[in-house]
Amino acid sequence: MGAFTGRPPSGRNGGGTADRRAALCSALAALLLGLTLLAVVAVDDTGRFGSDPAPASGRSDPDLAATPDPSADARPTGRSALVDNPVYTTGRLMPLPCPAPHLDVDTPSSMERFLDAVTDCLDDAWKRQFEEAGIPFEPPQRVYWSEGGSSPCRDYPSAAGAFYCRADTSIYIGTGDVVEKWGGSEESAVYASLLAHEYGHHVQGESGLLEYYHDRRADEDSRVARNAWTRKSELQANCFAGAFLGAVEVSYPLDGHDIDAVLDDAAATADRADAPAEDRTHGSAENSVLWMEHGLEQQSPGACNTWSVEDDSVVQ
Repeated sequence: MGAFTGRPPSGRNGGGTADRRAALCSALAALLLGLTLLAVVAVDDTGRFGSDPAPASGRSDPDLAATPDPSADARPTGRSALVDNPVYTTGRLMPLPCPAPHLDVDTPSSMERFLDAVTDCLDDAWKRQFEEAGIPFEPPQRVYWSEGGSSPCRDYPSAAGAFYCRADTSIYIGTGDVVEKWGGSEESAVYASLLAHEYGHHVQGESGLLEYYHDRRADEDSRVARNAWTRKSELQANCFAGAFLGAVEVSYPLDGHDIDAVLDDAAATADRADAPAEDRTHGSAENSVLWMEHGLEQQSPGACNTWSVEDDSVVQ
């Protein structure tokens, strides 16, 4: 859970990001010391989940519904699943070979081939982490839509071009909708980042922390309070995505232009600067980029513990 290694700046952020980076590093250092001393920080528990509208950013917070899971009793539970999850101790993701196929964004079959190839890599990468953690892991199902339909969590197309549904452990992506919502971008790294972000919510679910997050979020009595939980979930998924992309940076391959595109996308899919507190679910552009960068640099889920940082400014 080390400090940032100093990836060259992408050209969008000034001193504010440097200050945030310093704040995050200090918070993570404090967390490491706290864990060494076996300190446990209490969390306020108090409403609901799934009733808030999907964000306008194109990304969606995970949909969760009660569903029987025979392996659930082998997963961490309670607060420890959130702040002290064994997945956090598994170290850097292995740099597995993951050459990205050519992507023609105007051809749905090409998008499907691309998404399948990257998801195969995500399956392999995260399966190894869960084996190291001693937690059972099943890869998510993949649902690509080109016309309307229904999932156990919501109908689609939705305001988001992609979403994760815990009820059937599936990642849903509209092969044409994501291209439209991302302005016709031809940058394959942007779609890989989106996919890795939604996969990050599956990692949260398989590790047991999504259940505790859902319960605590549901206990909150205001939308603003619920959003504080949602932001930490979304920023963690950003960091998980960054960890994966950093691990496959060489084999994909991702160059400086691709990394800049990923970081620009992290900023673009964050909360608007003028959004009211009731609508702030994904974190500020600065923090969205900050956690993506941290994942890219550290390439370890242990760097992505948004739940225990002492400086709340990095999860706003």
